[in-house]
Amino acid sequence: MFGEMWSYDICSVCFWEDGLVQLRWPWSFGANAVCLVDAQRNYQRFGASYVYAGTMTRNADALAENFTADGVFEAPLMAAGATFPRRLVGREEIRSAMAAYYEQQAKDDRAPNPEKSAYVLHTTSDPDVFIVEIDVVFDGDGDGDGGDVTVSLVQIFRIRDGKIARLRDYFAPELMS
Repeated sequence: MFGEMWSYDICSVCFWEDGLVQLRWPWSFGANAVCLVDAQRNYQRFGASYVYAGTMTRNADALAENFTADGVFEAPLMAAGATFPRRLVGREEIRSAMAAYYEQQAKDDRAPNPEKSAYVLHTTSDPDVFIVEIDVVFDGDGDGDGGDVTVSLVQIFRIRDGKIARLRDYFAPELMS
């Protein structure tokens, strides 16, 4: 939220620029590529839900339910045959592959820390497409020295009928092995 009305500050929740016209008429367009209502809905529906289901809880069922039945999940920087899936097509393939991946990761006792983690949401001129930069901080590094580990990634979401139709997930593959 904004410190002062019409300050042209950037919202820390949906990263929308506060402006006189669009704040007063939240369905209007102006300095922001999407109206305030769409920016808030996009974050609430997709960004937060997906990040929570995947990274924070490692719940493959909840993660898969964010996708359309024919949704596509891609991690283009992953090598073929890597532990983390490179391309998954369809909600059920996303569900089963991510459940298998999360099961392998259960041995890793590092937990994501939402208070140390951060994100930046970027809207686009297409209200069904948005980009999220995420820095997920995991408490401790798993080898006993207590250091945090940060995994940085960029995700591009395409939405259809209220679900994720396509997600492209860009991150350093060596961090996922």
